[in-house]
Parts: sequence; C-alpha cells; structure tokens
Amino acid sequence: MKIHFISLGCDKNLTDSEVMIGTLAESGFSMTDEAEKADAIVINTCGFIADAVSENVETILDAARYKTEGACKALVVTGCLAQRYKDEIFKEMPEVDAIIGPGSLNAVADAVNGVLLKSQKINLTDFNGAYGEDFYEKRVLSAPFHYAYIKIAEGCDNKCVYCAIPSIRGRYRSRPFASVMAEARRLAAGGVKEIILVAQDTSLYGEDLGKNMLAELLASISEIDGVEWIRIMYAYPERMTNDVIEEIARNKKVCKYIDVPAQHSDEGVLRRMGRKGGVQAAIERLREGIPGVALRTTLIVGFPGETEEEFQSLLMFVRKTRFDRLGVFEFSREPGTPAYDMKNQVSSRVKRRRKDELMRLQRDISMEISRGKIGKRVMAIVDGKTQDGRFQCRTQADAPDVDGTILFKHDGEMLSGSFVELQIIEASEYDLTGALINEYAK
Repeated sequence: MKIHFISLGCDKNLTDSEVMIGTLAESGFSMTDEAEKADAIVINTCGFIADAVSENVETILDAARYKTEGACKALVVTGCLAQRYKDEIFKEMPEVDAIIGPGSLNAVADAVNGVLLKSQKINLTDFNGAYGEDFYEKRVLSAPFHYAYIKIAEGCDNKCVYCAIPSIRGRYRSRPFASVMAEARRLAAGGVKEIILVAQDTSLYGEDLGKNMLAELLASISEIDGVEWIRIMYAYPERMTNDVIEEIARNKKVCKYIDVPAQHSDEGVLRRMGRKGGVQAAIERLREGIPGVALRTTLIVGFPGETEEEFQSLLMFVRKTRFDRLGVFEFSREPGTPAYDMKNQVSSRVKRRRKDELMRLQRDISMEISRGKIGKRVMAIVDGKTQDGRFQCRTQADAPDVDGTILFKHDGEMLSGSFVELQIIEASEYDLTGALINEYAK
C-alpha cells in the first residue's frame, strides 16, 4: 500500500510528520511522491490562524480529487486543523475518512488500516498523553539531513487571549529528559550537525516535571559527538533563567541566537493579551548576559483596542531594540478565543497600514545591520546549492527557513553540513554574499 504524505505548518508539525512517516513505514506502507498513485493520502495540518485554515482546507480539497481521479481510498487529516474543527470536518468535507488530533498521532497506521481494510470513518481527537520513546524512535528525517528539530514539549499553559493552541494541543507537557537525549544521540549518529529545540515555549522546559531543565539539556546535548550547533526557538524572554543565559553565553556549541516571541511592547496591550509584561527589560537582560546574541521576534499589530499611541510605542521599541530578525502579523480574530469577542476591533485597513509601517522600519534596520557585516569574517554551515550554482549557508545568527542566508561561489563540490569561513563582501536587507576563505570538515 502506498501513502502520499503532505506536511503543512510549523517546524513542530514537521517533527510530528516525520515520526508519523516512520510509523507508517514500520507498519509496511511505502511512501510515494505521486499523489495520484497513492492508496492513502495523509495531510498533517495547521489550524492556528484563519489564513492557515483556508490554505489547509484548499489542500485537503485538492487531495480529495484523487479519490475519483486517482487510486486514493483513504484521505486522512491529522494535526491542529483536525483537532480544532473535529466536529465540522466530516460534515463539511465528507471526502475525509479519518481525523487524528495531535494527541493521537501514534495511531496513524491503525487509522489508515481501519479505513482501507474496514471502510471505517475514524475520529481520534482525544488527548492520550505521552507517545512513549518508541514513538520517536520511528522518526524518518526529511531532507536536508544536516539539521533537525527536536520537540522538547507539547501543549501550552499560557493564557494568551488571542491563541487557540491550548485548546488544540492541551496543557504544557515536557518530554522526558532521557527521551530528548536519546533522540539527539540518534540524530547525531545519523549525521545531524545542528539540533534545533522547539516547543510552544522552550523556556519552560522541565518545570512541569519539577524543575527547569533547559540549561542542563543544552549542556548535555553539547557533549554528544557530532553535534556542532544547538539552537533555541520560541523562548519567552521574561522566563529565561539565569543558568540558561549563562549556559548560552559560555557554551560554544549553543548558538548565540534566541527566537523570542515578544508579540508587543506596550504594557497595556500585553496585559489585554493575557501576556506577562517586562519585555523590554527581559531583552536588555539577554543582551547583557549573552554578548553579541542575535534576537528574532514576532509582533502582532491591530490587537483589539490598540490605539495609535500604543502602536507608536511599539515602533519606538523596535527602533530602539534593533532586532536582528523580525516578523509582523496582523491580529487574526480566531473563533473560540476570548479576543474574538473583545470590543474595539481594529479595522483591516488600519492593521495593514501598521504592519507595513513596522516592516518598513525593520527593513531599514536590517539593511543597516547587514551593511555593518561587510568586511567581517564569519563561520557558517552549508545548506546546499542554488539553481545558479552558488552555495548557500547560514551563520549561528540565522535559523533555517525563516532567516537570511549567505551565498558564495566555489568551483569544487561541497557537502551540505560542511562548515566554511567566509568574508562578507555584499549585503542586502536580509541576505549576504561572501567570499570563501576556508572549508572545514566536522
């Protein structure tokens, strides 16, 4: 039996997809890139905001045509969309045969078999707790193979009033320390050089198990042979403990890079969002404790009641803080969240104008930061080759897929995962051009 697998959404979803692919392969299914030849199509979905929902629904409907135009006998929808809209999917999309929420992904093979062999309609959207280490052992990495994400926790305990994640993925549950370490060792043995830690909030890792263990985890992973870089994503700045900051600063293998989802800077807006304040002080603490740290953040504009004065405060914060990387989202009014019914909703026109203004400011900041790198030498990891024959790489200050890259020319061959020393010779807003100085085998 052949399965065509489609993974949508964030890198946390990608890790789930890779484990499900491994689970299906272990159960005797073979993977195919040709959707029209697949006996079953599995779509791991995102359901976080309205735009993602629309795109995911389109993908599901597009895949559904293979039930009449191809060999597909089972259309399975997994992930956040399946969980969030479990009552609507079968009703609105009768082509879907099974839905599996994030808490039941270990049952994906049984669900596919149930549809194919017994023609069952399957709904698995109850949270059934931890998957167990054997679940992660089945993971099959998708290319490229020199970096990989490790999900260190599931769910979220934050009460951000605009966010549906807690209702979709449940309460915050740290993955056992031994399980994370076992996966890190497997990945390193398979050639992974860069390990990227992800969760809804990595800064909380271990607290539900009795104590914060993020610093210990960083130190332990850095001792694994083959691991060269460790990167932290989605860490709330106000929750970063002193020992974590110290570990990042002292450990050469931990990237001097943190993705901090600030969302806003104005204390009034943060309070209405249901978030902790003190963002500016927390970021200053990170920069003081980790010299040269690169900071990425995301911000939301147009939250209900956001005044022009509060928006101007956000602009001043960005101008002063000078984030290395910054993304901006317009507030998305999500059904089922407290913010959906809040008064003083901001118009689409105002939200769009504020997003554009903030991004124009960040483009100027990014350009200044990039130009300041001209003439400097940097160490980078090679990600591959572009269509025009140049090599593409990243420094510790750049996460894959979301941040900038450095392009350079080299006449010989070079494997992805190789390390190079470059001198920066040109700069644009987000990407750089370098000249190769040295190549290192690690």
